[in-house]
Amino acid sequence: MKRKSFAILAVLLMMTTLLLTGCGGSGGGDSDTVKIGLVQLVEHTSLDQIRESIIAQLEEEGYVDGENIEIDYQNAQNEQSNLKTICQGFVADDVDVIVAITTPAAQVAMGETDEIPIVFSAVTDPVAAEVVEDMEHPGGNITGTSDVISVERIMELAQEITPGFETVGVLYNSSETNSVATIDKLKEYAADNSIEVVDSAITSANEIQTAAQNLAQKCDIVFSPTDNTVASAIATANEVFIDAGIPFYVGADSMVKDGAFATYGVDYDYLGRETADMVIEILNGADPAEMPVRTMEELAIYVNSQTADELGIEIPQDVLDQATDLAKEDL
Repeated sequence: MKRKSFAILAVLLMMTTLLLTGCGGSGGGDSDTVKIGLVQLVEHTSLDQIRESIIAQLEEEGYVDGENIEIDYQNAQNEQSNLKTICQGFVADDVDVIVAITTPAAQVAMGETDEIPIVFSAVTDPVAAEVVEDMEHPGGNITGTSDVISVERIMELAQEITPGFETVGVLYNSSETNSVATIDKLKEYAADNSIEVVDSAITSANEIQTAAQNLAQKCDIVFSPTDNTVASAIATANEVFIDAGIPFYVGADSMVKDGAFATYGVDYDYLGRETADMVIEILNGADPAEMPVRTMEELAIYVNSQTADELGIEIPQDVLDQATDLAKEDL
């Protein structure tokens, strides 16, 4: 009788063990879920568009947040200390990939890990920012997409729409490496074309109104690159320049959507989708060190006809024929 009881007890213990193992296996399935840490420097239209496009492209390719991947999205509110804390959290959570939107985010992420793959987006000059060693062979654990623009094309567009300008004001944050690199290129172009540059660098969004007012008194046109500080408070700059009748050329389509005058720039929806594709390649085993940084070869003209009307500027028909009017169309 005792032997029979022991046998029954042994069978029950085995069944319990199997059940617990099965439950443990289910938990292990959750641990296999891909974790993506997504960090964005600050909220503004360009960066929001990139983030939304990344998530949309991942979903279209079968990587759905909350199902087979887990996306931990964090916004640093334009604070360097927040970037560091966020990236340290991603490392502690052992995410599979870090996606860093903007140059500062990429720089901080690579400072926190040399093991977790990093895919950046909207880094204008990755080499100058010391994010990668080389555009073709990035090296290390990082690669991504660049939103480099052509200041030559933007200035040529300005000559076509608002010909005869002699002075161009530049509005940018001098602590953003990406902006400084673009402004340096603009100054080279200006020197070669007998154009005077009036520099009005800022260090925070609080300085935009004063800087814009200063430029409006001295310049024929104003240019701002894909600058996160300016983009985050672009309504302030737009108001000053429209009141003064100064055309405000910018580096991003989203800045035009938000009221700036025109650009020959990058499609940020496409940039985000390219970024997502690189994330997928890495999840499938690609080595970021050998993945060339992707630049957007196809730039496009974007104008805001409402702003043009407020400025009293008639955009030439041949420009309109090539352009997307963001006063009438969504990005």
